[in-house]
Amino acid sequence: MNLKSKLIGTLLAASVVMGYTPSALADTSLQFYFPVAVGGIAADTIDALTKDYVSKTPGVKIDAVYAGSYQDTITKALTAVRGGNPPQLSVITSPSLFTLIDEDAIIAIEDLVTTDEERAWLKGFYPAFMENSTTGGKIYSVPFQRSTPVLYYNKEAFKKAGLDPNKPPATWDEMVEYGKKLTLKDASGKVTQWGVRIPSSGFPYWLFQALCTENDTFLMNGDGNETYFDKPGAIEALQYMVDLSKKHKVMAPGVNEWGTTPKAFFEGETAMMWTTTGNLTNVRKNAPFDFGVAMLPAKKRRGAGVGGGNFYIFKGSSDEQNKASLEFLKWITAPEQAARWTIATGYIAPRADAWETQTMKDYVKDFPPALVAKKQLEFATAEFSTHENLKVTKILNDALLAAITGTKTPEKSLQDAQKKAEKVLKAYR
Repeated sequence: MNLKSKLIGTLLAASVVMGYTPSALADTSLQFYFPVAVGGIAADTIDALTKDYVSKTPGVKIDAVYAGSYQDTITKALTAVRGGNPPQLSVITSPSLFTLIDEDAIIAIEDLVTTDEERAWLKGFYPAFMENSTTGGKIYSVPFQRSTPVLYYNKEAFKKAGLDPNKPPATWDEMVEYGKKLTLKDASGKVTQWGVRIPSSGFPYWLFQALCTENDTFLMNGDGNETYFDKPGAIEALQYMVDLSKKHKVMAPGVNEWGTTPKAFFEGETAMMWTTTGNLTNVRKNAPFDFGVAMLPAKKRRGAGVGGGNFYIFKGSSDEQNKASLEFLKWITAPEQAARWTIATGYIAPRADAWETQTMKDYVKDFPPALVAKKQLEFATAEFSTHENLKVTKILNDALLAAITGTKTPEKSLQDAQKKAEKVLKAYR
């Protein structure tokens, strides 16, 4: 039996959960949107968890609708809201909070909580993840499919370059120094292995935000109505990213694709990569060499923005459906389920109690790199999020692309982006 089959079998076989048992509910049907773009075992695992819950909760039916990418999912959900037929709940990116509030699409989960047990449940999520769940002092969503970017590195490449395979770069300067030793060329001068790869497509703002956080610079305020793209620390961070290719020549020039970055790592095209901890299981399964995982290197401090998806409950449902949705969220985020989700995917269990289960203790004993992302949460910040988030994020992504491709300097690109973002957000201040 392969790993995926074992994991799914374990999920379906689980009948007793630590800390939470489903309550009896009246006959209720729920529709649940989930981004299938996580793919493979993640989609299989969420399907298994949903079936497991339904099997032990008589009267509740859950129609799990796999809605595509994160962007596809929020588009599908908002289309359903505007058509008067919203789902009861969905996993959508945590930075979509302001958009969903502006659309009057969601219920504050805090408003559904009535017991001391439920209030304790809400307090049990990691504070770094709750930053994107809360606004105006009220909790609107709960973390589930959460992540943070980390550094993966090829230990065998480190050894060949004369580097200590148990000592990843801890600073920006060290990453450049290591990158130069790890960048290899053939007899014709063609690069056969780059030192490092930071993807600049897909989610470029997210990895850029990590660089800014490490430079002790924040890109937005907590109310989602101001951005700080043109701060000196942000410009310096983008200049560093550009310099990795153009000045230091340790990263491939131009756009480095998000989706192909793990493959480039597996095939030896890069010795180090920045990507989500959500790729941890993928890397463990497919890397043909011994690899390490580390916190991202620091400039003025450690740090990165958290990422991933939260559970939202939508308006327009019956009281019984809202109650059933809350019961499902309490169950699927309970320690044992959270532990199994983390083991299957690499996403970070969003609650401390999940890490205290025997399941998780056995996992991290066998695979210590799983603890890296958890440790980095101490230094993590909220993911970039504003009102009209898609529009403002596109402004930032376009600015990053302009600097990376050389059509503008980092300073000019971020100054222009700040002016555009100001125009969008002015109405929300």
